[in-house]
Amino acid sequence: MGSPSEATPGARRNPLGGREFQLRLVSGVVLAAIVVSALIMGGGPFAFIWLAAALVGTAEWIGMSRTGPRRLLLIVIGATLTGLALCLREGAAPHVFLIVAALGVTGILVLAQDGPARGRAVAGLFGGTVVALVPPGLRDDPAIGILGPAWMFAVVWSTDVVAYITGRTFGGPKLMPAVSPKKTWSGALGGLAAGTAAGIGLIALARGYDWSPLAATSLVLVGLVSAAASVFSQAGDLAESALKRHWGVKDSGRSIPGHGGVMDRLDGFAAVALLAGLYLLAHRMGVV
Repeated sequence: MGSPSEATPGARRNPLGGREFQLRLVSGVVLAAIVVSALIMGGGPFAFIWLAAALVGTAEWIGMSRTGPRRLLLIVIGATLTGLALCLREGAAPHVFLIVAALGVTGILVLAQDGPARGRAVAGLFGGTVVALVPPGLRDDPAIGILGPAWMFAVVWSTDVVAYITGRTFGGPKLMPAVSPKKTWSGALGGLAAGTAAGIGLIALARGYDWSPLAATSLVLVGLVSAAASVFSQAGDLAESALKRHWGVKDSGRSIPGHGGVMDRLDGFAAVALLAGLYLLAHRMGVV
């Protein structure tokens, strides 16, 4: 989700100033309003937003990683993600999901130019699947409902915003200078505290509004899971920074003013979606 714990000496006196932050703020507020509105509506609108995000993000990954043949791979991956999203909306049986996914992977293996390209394309399909299916899957589950995606947004967005502000305000030792030179420990710890508090606060608030049976979860457990999700979010950000450094690009794309591409905006969210997806699978299997 951007660069949450960035810090530059000249910016510490005014962490909220500058054109870059203002652009990030405006585009972030607009996107948040759209996503939250779709979350409240649920159903098709919410599913469509995440399918679109997955398609654009996957296209950015294929382009950034120079994986070819680009157009044919994007057609196969796009068709597969759309098919999986339709399976979710229609409540298809698990074996139908597996068949659609298998067809997509088979198409990738046939089209991709070599072994590394196949691996990158399959990774793109996997990441797109997590983004396209997990948020609407949580929203549509009667035992989870609106609270599941709302908790993800609260933790990831709080981590992102507060890490950015505290990192620019306090500076200090670098977190992983070889991967992302501007990220600091002060930003990372500020984001961790904010993400944990936001997760706990949302669940406590939900208890008074009958949002979901999930609101009855112990707040101690919520705090631990929220802290883990905040760490996952920041790890996703660092992982994307490492990939961009490896491929020699500054941003994954230019679709979001102030943030770069969809991958730049959803790197941390995708990592938390993976964590939430594991919970969703375990829940559907009756393990939790």
